[in-house]
Amino acid sequence: MAEGLEPAWIVHADHELLVLDKPAGLLSQPGLGPHQADALISRVRRRWPQAQLVHRLDRDTSGLLLLALDPALHRALSIAFAERRVEKHYVADVVGVPQAEAGRIDWPLAKRQHQPPRYAVDPHQGKPCRTDWRLLETDGAISRLALQPHTGRSHQLRVHLQALGHPIVGDPLYGTANGAARMHLHATALALIHPVRGERLRWSSPVPFVCPCRP
Repeated sequence: MAEGLEPAWIVHADHELLVLDKPAGLLSQPGLGPHQADALISRVRRRWPQAQLVHRLDRDTSGLLLLALDPALHRALSIAFAERRVEKHYVADVVGVPQAEAGRIDWPLAKRQHQPPRYAVDPHQGKPCRTDWRLLETDGAISRLALQPHTGRSHQLRVHLQALGHPIVGDPLYGTANGAARMHLHATALALIHPVRGERLRWSSPVPFVCPCRP
């Protein structure tokens, strides 16, 4: 992957905040070791040195990522995320067909492995997690789901869907490749109330992969 910040990734930019469309395969922030030094925030800071991540996406997840350019706004937005006042919407292609048209997954998650990080449902030691889902389309083997996480645990959507019996297509940790070139999980929309101006903000990003359920 190239070392620069692609113009097409910039969904919104003003003097306070950035909204970027992160590609799959790029870390949100640097990991451990030189092989994980390249990250979206590192590239962003070459142009906006003051930028700070408000939240993160997994390396293999693409989609909308919010960054603050003002320290006070960063604190306010971080609190908004922590208090679950930010709407986050995702689309995923999963293996199989759910038994209902929609549902809620409310299973606590706990970390099971550090390198690479791996999580699992744990009703005793896990932290509370909630994900709402809705079936969009299916061919009987692969299904496309709309997802709305109401908590922000690491790997939440990936583990919840695996535990439901429908792992995400192409998930290298919790599923199988299924012939996919990448994991089929995309952060497609963000919506929130600006913590200072009170203005409702919403951004969207088209899903960059085709569902295998389509002919």
